[in-house]
Amino acid sequence: MRRRLDVHHVVKRSQAVSTRTPRIRVVDVVASGSYLSVMRAVGLKILKNRLSEYVRLAASGEIVLVTDRDRVVAELGPPRAERAPAVADALLADVVRHGWLTPPLMPGSGDPPRAPVTTLKVLLEELAQDRADR
Repeated sequence: MRRRLDVHHVVKRSQAVSTRTPRIRVVDVVASGSYLSVMRAVGLKILKNRLSEYVRLAASGEIVLVTDRDRVVAELGPPRAERAPAVADALLADVVRHGWLTPPLMPGSGDPPRAPVTTLKVLLEELAQDRADR
């Protein structure tokens, strides 16, 4: 939105005696900057060679557009606020969000109890029988 301000010219002493009225000049006042955040665009080859620099920029909050032949193919930016800081937690949360995994209703403490599949004696007998059949 632009505001218009009326600015009067300063009348010089030599013009003060004249009967002319001072001119009114209209000046447009606009914002000197943009409200949009700065975005950088980088090609794949340059991104590959200077990846750590662009990752640091993204981590600091800047959005980097990745281009391939002047076409934007990806966006590199800071993680969303709801994203967990640890990679394992973030991957697990993403799997749960997609519905591929349902978290337990009441998380237990430790591993669940394991029942043995068979006894060692039975296992050794089955192994000896299997070798005898050969």
